[in-house]
Amino acid sequence: MSQPTYPLRALVLRRTKLGESDLILTLLAADGSLARAVAKGARKPTSSFAARTEPLCVVDLLCARGRSLDIVKEARLAGAHDPLRRGIEASAAALPLLELAGRVAQDGLENPRLYQSITRVLDVMDTADDNHRLALAAAALVKLLAFSGLRPSLEACVGCGAPIALEEGARVPFSATEGGAVCPACRPHLETVPVEAATLCWAQYFLGSPFDALATGPADPSASFAVLHLVQALVRAHVGSPLKSLEFLFTSGLF
Repeated sequence: MSQPTYPLRALVLRRTKLGESDLILTLLAADGSLARAVAKGARKPTSSFAARTEPLCVVDLLCARGRSLDIVKEARLAGAHDPLRRGIEASAAALPLLELAGRVAQDGLENPRLYQSITRVLDVMDTADDNHRLALAAAALVKLLAFSGLRPSLEACVGCGAPIALEEGARVPFSATEGGAVCPACRPHLETVPVEAATLCWAQYFLGSPFDALATGPADPSASFAVLHLVQALVRAHVGSPLKSLEFLFTSGLF
């Protein structure tokens, strides 16, 4: 009896070895849900799956239902993102997006904006320079947190809702655990760290700007890194553990 099949467009997030020649693909489906499937024989030199199912690739799959994991029967490459896969700086900027998507997406839970945002920013990053790729990565990660219900409070106190004055040169108390900036009145009651007001302004700019505008706008690597550290603190507090790909980016010296 033949296995029922179904089409699936997805972004490849991760590949995990299985047995001697197979790969488990972790995928972000076009509806924003997390999916996994086995590509049998994908590690063999003659396999057509190998080059078509690398992380950062957008693929059109034909999958068959399996007992525990579905099986990839056919794979067609819809978007390779070669510039991001071939350069170490480009890869280092892009891979944190895949890691965060794999952490916040869930099986059977649709979140179309998650998929649309990641695939759009990867398209823009393909033709951007390295400094703008870093800014785009910071913007995308902040937006992904927002789409996943973890939007940081940057203009109002996360404790009481009072407006936060982001004055030039000031340092603002920030609570990653609570999810945002903190006013002086609430600061004694919450665990906070000081964050440059400029970092919160950059995070606001990243949240409110489309990717096309960010690709041609200001791109200050130090500001992008400051926002990325803010993202890492939020991920550590709310997702469970830091992003390994971000830790590599921080320590690699690539930018």
